[in-house]
Amino acid sequence: MRVGSPTFAQWVSVELVAGDGKLLYVPPGFAHGFTALSDGAAVLYKCSDFYAPDDQHGILFDDPALGIDWPVDEPILVERDRQWPTLDRAGDALFDLASLP
Repeated sequence: MRVGSPTFAQWVSVELVAGDGKLLYVPPGFAHGFTALSDGAAVLYKCSDFYAPDDQHGILFDDPALGIDWPVDEPILVERDRQWPTLDRAGDALFDLASLP
């Protein structure tokens, strides 16, 4: 979500498996999403600051402009995730690359 980045609007998929000891670091200014592929999956976040719900931004998970190949046909979403804007309407969710540390 970093306007001006050479990787702006590109995505990558990583599968994390229980017990393999791996984790995924998501730097500031990057969007992230996840799909649980098992009923017992757990997702833990480590944030760089205190959690502030009003500071959350997002983009619609199935925005055709992103073309993300989600591994499920019928995702179960919370209502908030159904209401995010598409990338071309994200506005405040986008960061100018020069403004990030």
